[in-house]
Amino acid sequence: MFVLAAPWLEKVLRPVFVYAFLVVALRLAGKRELAQLNPFDLVALLTLANTVQNAIIGDDNSVTGGVIGAISLLVANYVVVRFVYSNREVEEIVEGEPDPLVDNGKINEARLKEELISLPELEMAAQRQGIMSLAEVQRAVLEPGGSIVFVVQWPDPDEMRHNELLARLDALAREVADLRAQAKPAA
Repeated sequence: MFVLAAPWLEKVLRPVFVYAFLVVALRLAGKRELAQLNPFDLVALLTLANTVQNAIIGDDNSVTGGVIGAISLLVANYVVVRFVYSNREVEEIVEGEPDPLVDNGKINEARLKEELISLPELEMAAQRQGIMSLAEVQRAVLEPGGSIVFVVQWPDPDEMRHNELLARLDALAREVADLRAQAKPAA
């Protein structure tokens, strides 16, 4: 149970190589894989974890081997995160840049197509954040981590007052028209 079936250096290198491969593969696969926007993406990520399991542990199923592999993954992740955090250029290469999906209220169909995000998926993501319609969205950005950030467009106070006054004038105009219509038959 605790006896290693493989050399300890192999138990350290296997998870590090798989970790590096997955970082590159997920970066190339796009942000959609990280966002888990639909059940297919989630299944792909879960299956990916199971697929690389044997590459990480090899023929060794010992507890010691598993602990060494887990520690190797955590150390590799710590080193990479610290390195990426301190180097902005490397961060942009590894994580990518945010992609605008909606800009100034206009949906960027080309970006949606490039990221393989359908309009209904974008609408669903907006609704999960309490936005009932994409017409309310000023800006939507697909972040490098796969989340979509929405900025709702709010009318400025002057515009709101102007629209309220126009609505009141329209109501008054309808009342005047109704009063005139009622007054004509009586005259």
